[in-house]
Amino acid sequence: MTKIAVVGLPGKWSTEVLADAVEERTGYRLIVDMSEVILDLDASRLVYQGQDLTRLDGLLVKKISAEYNPNTLDRLEMLRFAESQGVRVFSPAMNMLRLIDRLSCTVTLRQHDIPMPPTRITESLEQALQTVRDFGSVVLKPLYSTKARGMVVLHADQPGVEIRQALADFQATSPMFYIQKKLALPGKDLGMVFLGGKYLGTYARVSQTGAWNTTINSGGKYEAFTAPEELIALAERAQQPFGMDFTTVDVAESERGPIVFEVSAFGGFRGAKEGIGIDAAGLYVDYAIQNLNR
Repeated sequence: MTKIAVVGLPGKWSTEVLADAVEERTGYRLIVDMSEVILDLDASRLVYQGQDLTRLDGLLVKKISAEYNPNTLDRLEMLRFAESQGVRVFSPAMNMLRLIDRLSCTVTLRQHDIPMPPTRITESLEQALQTVRDFGSVVLKPLYSTKARGMVVLHADQPGVEIRQALADFQATSPMFYIQKKLALPGKDLGMVFLGGKYLGTYARVSQTGAWNTTINSGGKYEAFTAPEELIALAERAQQPFGMDFTTVDVAESERGPIVFEVSAFGGFRGAKEGIGIDAAGLYVDYAIQNLNR
């Protein structure tokens, strides 16, 4: 029997769907909550609820933590140890490490000439204030976040004291300012899905509430979208440097042309399912089994 565990959040839809797909194909089911895992370096064991994960064939990582934070990187280091013991982790731990930190992802994208919104990064509050003035409207983004959590929109025409206070409040929890110019978007952005580097399809996240972002947390909904070849080519270029087994590239069409916001460390199952009718979980498990049986 091929033994593949799912690293995720027990009870959450995407985690359970992935575990269902594994069980259906292999007869084995185990969801691993990383908050309860112990790495015993002397014994070379990675243990969850009495089970040594280093004895498994593979680990499919759907979610490493409920919210991204620096501790998330430590959890990935634990999975990197499992890899050293011969366990295949999907996607490789080092590859996910490069995407959890928004700045690491951004630097890699820009090194590969991927178009992004104008972006500045600094620890200086004064430089951040100047950036707001230069850009006009900005989005402050925490380095560790998903689904627009913790993001703040500021406009240069707000009172200076108000902007300064908002920057100080942001820096209290996110010491590094990651500031992007807020571009005019058509009320939707795109999730472009890749499995093993191959394009599967695109779904749109469409704003329903007038919120500045289109995330489902802010009331957005998924819709099908037929991406033109130039967008597919852009997304392929964006995801290629990261070597992910499964990922989603966030793309939008702006007044500057197509732009990439980020490449996801884990990808979106629900968007693929509800937006374009793709069983991404099942396809991912089939992909993992094929790779393990090579």
